[in-house]
Amino acid sequence: MNHIVVIVNASAGLGYCGGWTAALSEKFRAQGVEADITLAKSGAEMIARAECAVTEGAPVVVAGGGDGTINAVASVLAGTETRLGVLPLGTLNHFAKDLNIPLELDEAVANTVHGVAVRVDVGEVNGRIFLNNSSLGIYPDIVRDREAQQRHLGRGKWPAFGWALFAALRRFPFLSVRLKINGEEHLRRTPFVFIGNNEYLQGLTLGARERLDTGKLCLYVAQKPTRLGLLRYAVHALFGRLREARDFDVLSSQELTIETRHQRLRVATDGEVTLMSPPLCYRSRASALHVIVPAA
Repeated sequence: MNHIVVIVNASAGLGYCGGWTAALSEKFRAQGVEADITLAKSGAEMIARAECAVTEGAPVVVAGGGDGTINAVASVLAGTETRLGVLPLGTLNHFAKDLNIPLELDEAVANTVHGVAVRVDVGEVNGRIFLNNSSLGIYPDIVRDREAQQRHLGRGKWPAFGWALFAALRRFPFLSVRLKINGEEHLRRTPFVFIGNNEYLQGLTLGARERLDTGKLCLYVAQKPTRLGLLRYAVHALFGRLREARDFDVLSSQELTIETRHQRLRVATDGEVTLMSPPLCYRSRASALHVIVPAA
């Protein structure tokens, strides 16, 4: 019987325990494979287990969790021949939805075993990858504030988000940026810069990308909105529905650079916030990741 490496985010507070692990093992066994399951308590543990799997020559590594978990494991697999399987156990699961990966657990398990591998692009900023998007300005501030409230005040995710959004609207912050893209420079003063791994604002399905293999990043820059407009951007960003927002500059390219006067800047990548030193150098790594998706 074949073996498959499975890394599940156990820090998400979903009550994973020995019984849950045994049940998941049985689901894989029903598909004809033995699962080597790690319940990882941190992003560092996920990455270390994925690195070990690649070193050992594992043909498939399965990531179970939300988009941040999928990102952590994919950051190791990008540029290798190891295939990524996805168990969408998060709240929004944008990456899985865009690739038509089943959201129901039994079907997702079956897909990791019997699906087909396709090559997709990953975005990268200053060495850090993103599968969905990266952003500057109000959204990283809201994420940081929300996480602080959850950690120190014990608030739930959605109440904490509401308070963080309210605080951001009171501050009404703007960011001055110089955008270098397609051989041109654009100066903008904006509360919000969004960079998508492939294009977000076309088609009819809210929050979805039609393709993840064009080798292009898509840049959206908000143009001096009102507070109400800022609220709309924040909510759309949270739910991956920026296609509903108006008043954007929209540009696409294989690479772009963002400069600011700030020495350090909070940058969100797939919902995780990191402090980075500008300039922020973005590029598309075309076809860098093999992902298992349902057969057509």
